[in-house]
Amino acid sequence: MGIDSADSTLHTGDSVRLEDLGDTPWVVLGGGGLKGLAHVGAWRALTEAGVQPAGIVGTSIGALVGALAASGMTWQEMRKHALALKKTDIVRVNRRVAWINGIRQPSVFRGDALMDFYSELLPDGGWDSIQMPLLLNAVDLTDGSTGWFGTDARTDVSLVEAVYASSALPVFYPAFENGGRAFVDGGTEYPLALDRAEEQGATGIVGIDVGSGETGDCEKILAQGILGVQQRIFSIMTRRRRRDLLAQWDGPPLLYVRPRFDGYAAFDFDHVEYFLDEGYRAMKEVLAR
Repeated sequence: MGIDSADSTLHTGDSVRLEDLGDTPWVVLGGGGLKGLAHVGAWRALTEAGVQPAGIVGTSIGALVGALAASGMTWQEMRKHALALKKTDIVRVNRRVAWINGIRQPSVFRGDALMDFYSELLPDGGWDSIQMPLLLNAVDLTDGSTGWFGTDARTDVSLVEAVYASSALPVFYPAFENGGRAFVDGGTEYPLALDRAEEQGATGIVGIDVGSGETGDCEKILAQGILGVQQRIFSIMTRRRRRDLLAQWDGPPLLYVRPRFDGYAAFDFDHVEYFLDEGYRAMKEVLAR
């Protein structure tokens, strides 16, 4: 069984159940582009089951959903926002890419679109609105280290900026620059940051993996040009990191959740409702053990 199996029980053992997670379970929300809207469905299932996480670790879109959940936004509100999402909300082409020296541009899409979207969606109170421990990660281009924002970490940047940094997918969006350093998508180093939850004293972890599957459609990938190829390469790299992490996991009991996402792209705006519902289904399946 590989990490892309829909069974959702890899390396943690089929015997791991919700009651095995102890008194202070943390939820770890991985990165995966729009597929990460499955986190909303998963949060719904956890809420209905009466699970009260002690904290959240979020990467990329997991940082966004984690910040919304930690600020008290209900799954119903998050689902409503997700279903209303339009491509133009987060995608504005950087037209300078088409210029003679376009190859020197920092990204294909403009960062202000994503930043504006987050500003409208996240609470006005920023970090002060967060009601439970929350940690978001991004990768520092200077030395390749992971930068952490939130509880017991940096809060000298705004919540919006931290979420942006965690989800600034290389080539697609420009890096977040701060203090002479530049940060990109946290999934570059930790697509599913289980270790950080363990460091925070988690007695158990619910890890939701929404990364790309093992296989891709070559024809579709090539038809998308440079961005399609780059996205697939990034997916292959992060899949291997997830696989190695899970294979070596010896931390607290891990309830591993893996929705069925083979064949779906990171920017698939046509299947948002499926992502929401599949996250709910996958979490319900695991909780029913």
